[in-house]
Amino acid sequence: MGRKSFHAELEELQKDILKLGGLVEQAIYKGVKSLVEMDVNLAQEVIDSDDVIDSYELEIENKCLTLIARQQPMARDLRTIGTALKIITDLERMADHSTGIAKVTKRLQGQELIKPLVDVPRMAQLAQRMVADSLQAFIQRDTNLALEMIELDHEVDNLYRQIFRELLILMMEEPKNITQATYILLVARNLERIADHATNLGEWIIYMVTGVRKELNL
Repeated sequence: MGRKSFHAELEELQKDILKLGGLVEQAIYKGVKSLVEMDVNLAQEVIDSDDVIDSYELEIENKCLTLIARQQPMARDLRTIGTALKIITDLERMADHSTGIAKVTKRLQGQELIKPLVDVPRMAQLAQRMVADSLQAFIQRDTNLALEMIELDHEVDNLYRQIFRELLILMMEEPKNITQATYILLVARNLERIADHATNLGEWIIYMVTGVRKELNL
């Protein structure tokens, strides 16, 4: 396989990763929307999409391994493919967390929420932005955009702590709130973990471009 064909396949690989990222963004959005609106059908869509995302991740992984085996890339190209392998793993895990959120919707089916969900959707919006921005950083080899994951992750962490405090007060005030509050906290925890995985993407992108590992989960 010639270099021209190799780089064409690398470009195709990047498109595949963007598509996978788009599916994950939708899973995050739909998962939280299903909870806010108590829409169990939408929740089921997210749960069903997890198998699609898993299959697509494996397909991309096979493409990466085939490229390495056939071309034996060196240095920068090898880092690009290695980063792609890491990115798809983190994306698949984000989808798992989105599925976890959707399962909470099904658990709480028919219940009235103990409080309006304001900060949970904010966390979701930030998480979606982190996924989108990190994928753009990957395509554009933009280390500055990758570094922005640090501040966005801090925002998500702050919202998580705020939700934790509010739910703790509700549980102490009224013990019957404990079960639902625990589930909502689980949703927030899933979103916090999605943000952590997006931050991992930033770390791998910086490594891809510079060859240096930089810890962003500070």
